[in-house]
Amino acid sequence: MKPISSALISVFYKDGLEPIVRLLHEQHVQLYSTGGTQAFIEQLGIPVTAVEDLTGYPSIFGGRVKTLHPAVMGGILYRRGMPEDLAQANRHDIPPIDLVIVDLYPFEETVASGATDEDVIEKIDIGGISLIRAAAKNHNDVLIVSSRSQYADVLTLLKDKAGVTDLTDRRQYAAKAFAVTSHYDTAIRRYFESQSDGTGAEGNLTKEAGVLTDFKTLPANHLRYGENPHQQATFYGDMEAMFEKLHGKELSYNNLVDVDACVGLIDEFPLGDGSSAAFAIIKHTNACGIATAPTAKEAYLTALACDPVSAFGGVLISNVPVDRETAEELNKLFMEILIAPDYAPDALEILRSKKNRILLKRKPVALPSIMFKTILNGVLEQDKDSQTETASQFKTVTQKVPTEGEMRAMEFALKVCKHTKSNTIVLANEAGSSHGRLLASGVGQTSRVDALRQAIEKARAFGFDLTGAVMASDAFFPFPDCVEIAAQAGITAVVQPGGSVRDQDSINYCDQNGMAMVTTGVRHFKH
Repeated sequence: MKPISSALISVFYKDGLEPIVRLLHEQHVQLYSTGGTQAFIEQLGIPVTAVEDLTGYPSIFGGRVKTLHPAVMGGILYRRGMPEDLAQANRHDIPPIDLVIVDLYPFEETVASGATDEDVIEKIDIGGISLIRAAAKNHNDVLIVSSRSQYADVLTLLKDKAGVTDLTDRRQYAAKAFAVTSHYDTAIRRYFESQSDGTGAEGNLTKEAGVLTDFKTLPANHLRYGENPHQQATFYGDMEAMFEKLHGKELSYNNLVDVDACVGLIDEFPLGDGSSAAFAIIKHTNACGIATAPTAKEAYLTALACDPVSAFGGVLISNVPVDRETAEELNKLFMEILIAPDYAPDALEILRSKKNRILLKRKPVALPSIMFKTILNGVLEQDKDSQTETASQFKTVTQKVPTEGEMRAMEFALKVCKHTKSNTIVLANEAGSSHGRLLASGVGQTSRVDALRQAIEKARAFGFDLTGAVMASDAFFPFPDCVEIAAQAGITAVVQPGGSVRDQDSINYCDQNGMAMVTTGVRHFKH
C-alpha cells in the first residue's frame, strides 16, 4: 500500500480534472504542475508548485523542454525501497512524485484536421510520453494516469481508498499507460510511413478506418475476462477516440459486444434530416426495445414498454442528448451502460447516483466498413451490411397497397430486423404520426415459424394489440405458414426479401385475406 503525498499534473485536456485536483488538495497532496495546467489549478484557488521552481530551470525552446530534468524524472523513477536510491534522492534534494497525471498532445487529431507537416510534428509529445513511461515503469511506487478517460475511475479510487493505492491498482494503470504510449508511437510511425509512401496522412487514416488487418498494433486493452470468466480477452482499438467515459466501472467483453450492437442499430436513425429522437435497449446484442418519438423521454418510455423485463441490466443508447426529464426516468431502471451524444449537467448528476453504471458520451468517429471473424484455422472477411431499404425501394406484390403509415412502420421494422439474430421476425407499428416502435421480435430461432410465434407471444405478454401491426422478415418465406399465422394475429402488412420459388403461395394468401405485402430483393441474415 502506498499513500500519495505528491503529484505531478500536466495535461492538454482539462475537462474532468477539477474534481481530482480538489480531492488531492483535500488529502493534503503536494501538487506540481506546468504552464496551462498550473494556471488552471491556480484559478481554482489551490496551491501548486511550478515545475520550474522544482528544477530551478525555465521552460525552454518554445516549451519543448520543461519536465525532462533529474528533479522530475528522478522523483518519479527512484525506488523507494532501495537504500541507495533513497540516499541519492536525499543528497540531490529530489522529492518523491507518487502520482503522475499526464496526457499527450493530440497528434492524431492534428493529422486528421489536415494541418501542415510542421504543425503535426510539433504535436509529437516528448516530455509527456517520457513521464508516462517513467511512472509506469516504476509502478511499484507510482500511480500513472495517462488519459482523461481514466479520470472518473481514478477519482473513485482515490475517494474509496483515501489517497492510498495498492500494487494491483498501480499495475493496472501502468498497463493502460503502455497501451497509450504504444498506440501513440504507432500513430506517429504510420504518419511518417504515409508521407514516404505517397498516400498522404488522409489516405492513411482512411485505410485505418476501413481495414483493421494489423489490429495488434492498436492499443491493447486487457479486459477482466472474456465472454465467460474462464476466458481471457483483450480489446484492440482506441476506445477514447469513440467514447468519453463519464462514469462507472471498466467495460467488459460482453459490454463491448453489446455497445457495438447498440451503435449499429442507432445509426439506422440519424439526425439532421428532420428525423425523431430514437432510443434503443439492447440485451445480448438484440433489441428488446426501440422507438422513435418527438423527445428522448418519450422514445425511452415507449422503448421500455416493449419488454421491461428484458430491459433490466441492458445496454441503452440514444441518438439525442439526455436531458434531466429523461434521466429521471432512466434512473429508475437498473442498466449496465447508457450511451448518448451528450448529457445535460443536471442529467449527469442524476445518472451518476449509481456507482457502477457506465455512462458513455459518443464522439463522431468513422467506423470500419469491413468485418473479420476467426473461424476454423483462418479468418473470414466481409463487407458490413450497410444497405437499408426504404419505402421507395419496396415493391408491392399484393392487390392491397400498404397505407403510408404501414410503409413507415415497415421501414422501421426492417431497420430493427437487419440488426437482429437470424432467424428473426420483427413486429412493429406506428407510435403516433411518423414515429415507430418495436412491439416484439422473435430472435435466433431455427425456423421462421418459431420466430413469429415467439414474437406474437411476447407482444401479447406485454399487452400489445397486434391489430394493424406490420411484420418484417430477414429472409423469404418458403411456405405461406408465416403469413397465415400473422393474419390470425391481426397483422395487416408484411415486408420480406422475396425470392422463394413459393412466393406466390404467400402472396395469394395475403390477397385472399386482405393483407398487403412488399418485397425488397435484399436478404439480411445475421449470424
